[in-house]
Amino acid sequence: MTDDRRFRTGDRRGGADLHTPGGMSEPAAATGPSSDGSDLASTDMSAQSSSRADDTQPVFGEGGVAGLPMERETEAVRRLEDQLDAAREQHLRLAAEFDNFRKRVSRERGELGDRAQAALVTRLLDVLDDMDRLASDGGTASPDSLRQAIGLVDRKLRKELEAAGLERIDPVGQPFDPSLHEAISTVPAPTEAQDHQVSATFQTGYRYKGSLVRPARVQVFSGHGQA
Repeated sequence: MTDDRRFRTGDRRGGADLHTPGGMSEPAAATGPSSDGSDLASTDMSAQSSSRADDTQPVFGEGGVAGLPMERETEAVRRLEDQLDAAREQHLRLAAEFDNFRKRVSRERGELGDRAQAALVTRLLDVLDDMDRLASDGGTASPDSLRQAIGLVDRKLRKELEAAGLERIDPVGQPFDPSLHEAISTVPAPTEAQDHQVSATFQTGYRYKGSLVRPARVQVFSGHGQA
């Protein structure tokens, strides 16, 4: 059965209690100033003055922080000039040390080259001794013995030069290489496969430690009459 009863407005305004099946707590106290006004005052930051005294606070102005000595203009200029003089002196000292280092390296490089050349000359002294003996005995030696002696001296000389880094270039039968060979003349190629190959060497070329010292002067096979 539906309950058509309604609450009367007057009962609500009069503050009559509401009875509900579950029960309700008492209404809160009316809104108003807190009974403990001191608590609210304690939480208001504007209610109390700062605990720091004014004379302990830094004062900023054109001169910086108050209480610190200001550097005079003349003293600042003198300090900067001293720093500039010290930097110039250090620069001059470093430049002098670098110049001495450069001269020392150049001198040591020259001495190293001289020692290397002296070592090569020392190894060639034996070859010179053999040449002197051949020259002194050339009148009495037979042509065959003289030829053999010259061959021995030649092999000894080439062995020492190869040990020092000298490489002989004799490209007969090899393809013509303009970076290593210098064509003096050309001849018709007997076969098509021999075209642009070296047919003869007029002057042997040499490389020293991979660098070309002298190109080999050669004759080249050419089907067109030119290398």
